[in-house]
Amino acid sequence: MADILSITKLRESTGAGILECKSALEEVKGDYEKALEIIRKKGIIKAAKKEQRTTAEGRIGTYIHTNGKLGVMVELNCETDFVARNEVFQQFLKDICMQVAATNPVAIRREDIPGQIIEEQKKISMEETKGKPANITEKIVAGKMENFFKEKCLLEQQFIKDNTKTIQDLLIANIAKIGENMKINRFVRFEVGEC
Repeated sequence: MADILSITKLRESTGAGILECKSALEEVKGDYEKALEIIRKKGIIKAAKKEQRTTAEGRIGTYIHTNGKLGVMVELNCETDFVARNEVFQQFLKDICMQVAATNPVAIRREDIPGQIIEEQKKISMEETKGKPANITEKIVAGKMENFFKEKCLLEQQFIKDNTKTIQDLLIANIAKIGENMKINRFVRFEVGEC
């Protein structure tokens, strides 16, 4: 039997409904971590079903660092204007702005990174492994490229407020919480002295 405190805690951390939380906890005999995993998987399933929906509404969020030398603009889209005014949506937009300011990603997804940048990164990685056997070099370069993508692709980055989650995890959780598709459409980051 699921107790009220566990249900509440699970609901707060996932945004899932009370009955869904209770059901997940009962399924795993009260094990909070396993219930959390069940809810997350369901959230991913829900998010995947919503992924094809059009996101023609949304908001542009901004962040200006306190010294006034760093600024960010992010366009976050959703399905309806009602959701764009929602507190959860607004908070997610603020979090994404701060993420971009703090981590300076190159693109939203790895597919969006220009081929020239990827080739330059591969070249650097190859130079660092010079003199090693080909099969080892291949594995090292592949690992370095994975790390590069995790660092430079916004959706693959660890969330600055909780490094156990990626931005993709956060996006999926918010889609599940709100019940509408959302998409980080674009961002721009300005820093004084950088071109």
